[in-house]
Amino acid sequence: MSGLLQSNLRSLPKIYSGKVRDLYALEGDRLLMVATDRLSAFDVILAEPIPDKGKLLTAISSFWFDKLQHVMPNHLTGEKLEDVIQDAEDLAQVQGRAVITKKLKGLPIEAIVRGYVAGSGWKEYQRGGSICGISLPAGLREADKLPQPIFTPSTKAAVGEHDENISFEQCEKLLGAELAAQVREAAIRLYRTAAEYAATRGIIIGDTKFEFGVDEAGVLHLMDEALTPDSSRFWPADQYQPGSNPPSFDKQYVRDWLESTGWDKTPPAPAVPAEVAARTADKYREALQRLTAAAV
Repeated sequence: MSGLLQSNLRSLPKIYSGKVRDLYALEGDRLLMVATDRLSAFDVILAEPIPDKGKLLTAISSFWFDKLQHVMPNHLTGEKLEDVIQDAEDLAQVQGRAVITKKLKGLPIEAIVRGYVAGSGWKEYQRGGSICGISLPAGLREADKLPQPIFTPSTKAAVGEHDENISFEQCEKLLGAELAAQVREAAIRLYRTAAEYAATRGIIIGDTKFEFGVDEAGVLHLMDEALTPDSSRFWPADQYQPGSNPPSFDKQYVRDWLESTGWDKTPPAPAVPAEVAARTADKYREALQRLTAAAV
C-alpha cells in the first residue's frame, strides 16, 4: 500500500511525532505541521497507511479553519509552503499535507462535543444514564439526538496510552474555572456552527473533538485539526436511523473491522488488509467531497 507513514525532511528539524502529525521547527515561533497517512484506532497507531489520508485531512481541516474563523482564531499563519521549504524533495514530500502554524501552548485536554449518543458515550449512557457526569433523559437509543449538545472533555494521553473521559469539574482543575468555561463555550459554539453547515450538505456531525491552545497573550485558538473524519463522526443524513450505529464517512469503518477480528485493543493492531485501507480512504474522500465539493 502506498502512503506516507513517517515524514523525513532534511532541511528542517523534527521536534515531535504524534499519532498522525509530525511537527518541524521554523523560525519566529512557527511550526510546520505535516499530516501523515498514519491512522490511530483505539489509541493504537496502525502499521499500515491509509492512502492519501494526510492530504484529505489537511484539505478538510483547512476548509473548516477558514469557515469558522469568524467564531474564533486558529493556528494557521496563512503562509505558503514554498516560502519556508527551499529543498525541492522536502517540498514534494509534504505538498498538500502540511501547513504553517503559530506556536501555541496546547491545553492538556481534548474538547469533545456530542450532539448524539454514540460510541463510548453510548456505552457510558447504557451503564448509568449519563456521560461524563452529565445526566441525560431516560430511554435514549443509540445515535439518538441529544436535547442540546454537551461538552464531555477527556484527558489528552501520550502516544500509546488511552484518553479518559473526565467531568467538567475535573476539567476545571486542569485548566482553571475561567479557561474551562471559555473552552466549553467555544467548543459548543464551533460544533453548532459546523453542524448547521454540514446539515446543508447532507451530513450529520454526531460528535467531534477539538484541540485548543493559547498564545503569549492568553488568547484561545483552535489548533491541530478541525472536524475531520479522524476527530468526528460524520453520518449521511439520508441513511440515519436512530437505534443502531449509522454508516459513516470516518474512521469508524476501520474501527468496526478491527473489532470484528476479536482484537483486544492492545498493541500491536491486526494488519489492515489493502481493501479495508482503500475503503477507509474512500470514506474520507467522500466526506471532503460532500462538505466542500472539492476533490483530492
